[in-house]
Amino acid sequence: MRIETAVLSSGSKGNSTYIRAGEYSVLIDAGLSGKALEKRMAALDLKPEDLNALLITHEHKDHIKGVGILSRRYDLPIYANDGTWAEAESDLGKIKTKNRRVFTGDFIVGDLKFSPYSISHDAAQPVGYVCRVGDKKIVLATDTGVTNEDIITKIKGADFFVLESNHDLEMLMTGKYPYFLKNRIKGKEGHLSNDDTAALLPSLLKDNFPTVVLAHLSEENNNPKVAYITVNNALKEAGFKVGKDLRMGCASQSKTTPLFRLDKKEKNKELF
Repeated sequence: MRIETAVLSSGSKGNSTYIRAGEYSVLIDAGLSGKALEKRMAALDLKPEDLNALLITHEHKDHIKGVGILSRRYDLPIYANDGTWAEAESDLGKIKTKNRRVFTGDFIVGDLKFSPYSISHDAAQPVGYVCRVGDKKIVLATDTGVTNEDIITKIKGADFFVLESNHDLEMLMTGKYPYFLKNRIKGKEGHLSNDDTAALLPSLLKDNFPTVVLAHLSEENNNPKVAYITVNNALKEAGFKVGKDLRMGCASQSKTTPLFRLDKKEKNKELF
């Protein structure tokens, strides 16, 4: 079965991740406008009319901006938990009753099995997602201020990680953001820093040559080079080598990642 995934956009201006298994495909979050998401998908030769569902992690605008319009335009069901629906519904606009899907645990979209898990963020009921297709595992782990053993147990060993590496702490603290916002970002309900992710990632890896996409990088308080070097240094110290044990790169706010195949080996394919 063909299994593909790509990060269409990642950052404070909009987030969206595409996953496909066989004839079924979804977007996790749709934080750009409908038109912008259509363009991102077209850049990868993907068609929004082929989507089967939209999944929401939480109600912040950079995750739901295009959800309502895509649902109406392509008659797509929207999956979210009760807390997220309560906070997001007024921003989504009119949604058909049949397309309003409330999950309380695992759910299935065609060949895609999703296991939502709780994260720590300043939203109503935020979640990350583990997606399983056969023996392949895709993890979305962003917008959380901290991780814990329960999260680590759920997400470790994935074949494809979308893993938050939001800010460089020194850049954040010496930057122009007001003090309250700095505290929010680095707090327990904020975002993982480069150092947080560097400490976390080695414990998540197995010998399956995973792809790791460092995501939700701040344009003000981070840059791809700093994030990559910080995490890569920790990987080296733990005995892992990019290119041999894993692939790694940074997602962008301005363009998509490549479309990655998980059902076949692509060890030589460059990231970004």
